[in-house]
Formats: sequence, C-alpha cells, structure tokens
Amino acid sequence: MNLNNEDVIKIFKSTEALLEGHFLLTSGRHSNQYFQCAKVLQYPEYTSQICSLIADHFKNYEIDTVIAPAMGGMIVGYEVARQLNKRSIFTERENKEMTLRRGFSLSKGEKVLVCEDVVTTGGSVFEVIEIVKKFGAEIVGVGSIVDRSNGKVDFGYEFFPSLRLNAVSYSPEDCAICKEGKLDLVKPGSRKVF
Repeated sequence: MNLNNEDVIKIFKSTEALLEGHFLLTSGRHSNQYFQCAKVLQYPEYTSQICSLIADHFKNYEIDTVIAPAMGGMIVGYEVARQLNKRSIFTERENKEMTLRRGFSLSKGEKVLVCEDVVTTGGSVFEVIEIVKKFGAEIVGVGSIVDRSNGKVDFGYEFFPSLRLNAVSYSPEDCAICKEGKLDLVKPGSRKVF
C-alpha cells in the first residue's frame, strides 16, 4: 500500500493520535499539536503500513541492524527491521544517558539504520548516532514516522520520514500559547523533561 502525507494524517486522526492543545515536547519546546505515535502503533495493520514506507525507502541499502531509542522508536525500529529481515536492537536511558544495555552491541563496520517515531529537534536520534559511532559501526540512514521539522533537522545522513510536515513549536519563553494563558501545558509522552 502506497501512503501519502494525507493518508498518514488520516490514520493519526482516526486513531486519535494527533492531539490538539498545549503540549510540552520531549525536546523541551511547546506546541499546539502532539503526535502520540503509540496510539497508531497499537494497531499492527497501521504500524505495518506506515513503517513499510521507511522499509521500502531503505530496502536497497546495505543494512545489518536497525537501532531505535526506547520507548518511542522501539516498535518502529522493530517493524522496519522485520520488513527488511534484519536484526533489531534499541537504546535506552540509564541515569539520563542514552546507552545500549541488555547485552546489545554493534561490531566495527556493521551497517546500521536508525529509526524513531517522531523527530522535532532530533535529540534522541543524535544520541543514538553517537552510540553507533562509538562502536565503530556505520550509519546508512535515519527513518522516522513523523518529521515535525519539515526537513530542517540535518542528521548528516539520508533521512526519510513517513510523514513530513511543519508543525509549529515554540521555545518556552516565546510560546504564543503560554502568552494566551487559556490552555494548561500538558506532557503526554513517555520521557520526563528536565
């Protein structure tokens, strides 16, 4: 199934995964929209369809392993790896630092695709990239379900999102929603912001 931006947005809306309000993003920025990918990823059919866009994009790349940051990227990374028939591993935070645990490792020269659910500033992806480099493995690209930056984030590698859009976000001190004072700030994601 070939999905376009409009099709992916319809899936987000039908699963109530595209939220409207006043949100604190993992990046620390504020936004009037929040993409709760977990609400989409609870449905294997939608997960398969949306992740197939990433897998199809990278299917001719030499890839040994797909790596993703926990929590948000885990299902995305696993499904892309499943469709590409590659190994899937994930990073997670330990004492606020992204790391590989559970016996996962990478080999020097191993070809790695990084996957994530939502990219706003790319913070978690940049952390995963640094881990991959420390092992001497090679990054072949980055895939995500949503790119909120509309292509403004540059990872230094091929980047393919299933959905690319320019979602508004503000620094906390410049937040137009805060200045209006009508909506409480909500943090719906899995990671605490410090």
